[in-house]
Amino acid sequence: MHKIIPLDAVARSRPASDRGSGCGATSCGSSSGAGALPPDVWDKVKDHPCYSQEAHHFFARMHVAVAPACNIQCHYCNRKYDCANESRPGVVSERLTPAQATRKALWVAAKVPQLSVVGIAGPGDALADPARTFETCARIADVLPDIKLCLSTNGLALPECVDAIKAHAIDHVTVTVNALDPAVAERIYAWVACSRKRLKGRDAARLLIERQLQGLEMLVAAGVLVKVNSVMIPGINVAHLREVNAELRARGVFLHNIMPLISDPAHGTHFGLTGQRGPTPAELQSLHEGLAGGANLMKHCRQCRADAVGLLGEDRGGSFGLDRLPATPEVDHESRRAYRAVIDRERRHREAATAKAEAMLANVNTEDRRLIAVCTKGSGRINQHFGHAREFQIYEVDRSGVRLAGHRRAGRYCQGGYGEDDALESVIALLEGVTTVLCARIGRCPRDRLATAGIRAIDDHAHEYIEAAVARVFVDEHETAAKAVRTA
Repeated sequence: MHKIIPLDAVARSRPASDRGSGCGATSCGSSSGAGALPPDVWDKVKDHPCYSQEAHHFFARMHVAVAPACNIQCHYCNRKYDCANESRPGVVSERLTPAQATRKALWVAAKVPQLSVVGIAGPGDALADPARTFETCARIADVLPDIKLCLSTNGLALPECVDAIKAHAIDHVTVTVNALDPAVAERIYAWVACSRKRLKGRDAARLLIERQLQGLEMLVAAGVLVKVNSVMIPGINVAHLREVNAELRARGVFLHNIMPLISDPAHGTHFGLTGQRGPTPAELQSLHEGLAGGANLMKHCRQCRADAVGLLGEDRGGSFGLDRLPATPEVDHESRRAYRAVIDRERRHREAATAKAEAMLANVNTEDRRLIAVCTKGSGRINQHFGHAREFQIYEVDRSGVRLAGHRRAGRYCQGGYGEDDALESVIALLEGVTTVLCARIGRCPRDRLATAGIRAIDDHAHEYIEAAVARVFVDEHETAAKAVRTA
């Protein structure tokens, strides 16, 4: 049976010699492969879709909503809001007990062989009621030993929980840090509750930041991989996030995920109701570019619901409701092992194709840099119809290589009804700065309309690996342009 390690039963300190191997920003990144990381770190991230850009093409995550309570109130959060079509942190349709979460995890593992991670990300804070969180982790570890465990927290209760996190073999923790300056932070949080006291203003912000930094240091010292989420809020913390990023790098944080504020009055948040806007894709990209040399950036986050299920960019949570939960789900562990063997082969093939693409790019004599949008359903391939895309993955390419720059969400253009012209215009606006779209298929009308907007649509590389196809398109376009100059 599962064994739950009480918080007060775990030693509160460790000698420096017992520290695990963290991974600083200078040696690894979300897109790094086995050769770029220490073996123990690679083993932790290679199948984790949030901590590895490569893994997110192949592996799925599941969030179990067992943590309803929260010990702070952020101006961008309203946990009472729920819409089945809404993808946003803190949103859930059903709250689970640890026992229900375990049964549901078994059910998902039986139906989704890609499942590699179960995380606790709300709808409140995973450590506001740590007993529920750690009981859930212990139960799931018992029945699904091949699953990695992770949790997300605002960091207020983190210092008291680090040793229990380590004892429960939770080796991935995400901490939300929006500011390190109390003058900035007090504009983001309404209140902080600690030791049965509710603090507001500068005092609340100062306490939260102190606890966050203390918890980060303890996690890194314990060998836990740390990802920090920061919400980008125009007019409040954008310039300050450069300082945050530098500080995270200095403290050995594995990844820094800067997420755009989601601010809609319909959600009932303070920021939504007061008109605080979120950043544009161009503003987010500009911030990313300005942080070169700092902490490694995560650029493939989808700001998932607290009950999300499936690959990043998809959510199958609605198919796994409690009303359909089997009493005794059964998992075919052999099929799960077989899937991973297939992915190991696929990774080797993709790695070889990417290496050829990089060699091809290195021979291009240009300083040009372009953004190329890709329609994909996963597996690292161009395998989606343009009209069915709910999002576009944006790749940056130049002679030094192909890099994921981020993603941009869109409503599906091809709805089979009225309003398609308006939807297409929204997609074109969304693709600002993009020169080319790669998809598995595209109709003549949208292709022509994209061309009028200066965007070339290509479906000649359907089902090819993304990086290889992006590189090929960049090289072909450069060679065509160079030939035109020579013959002019």
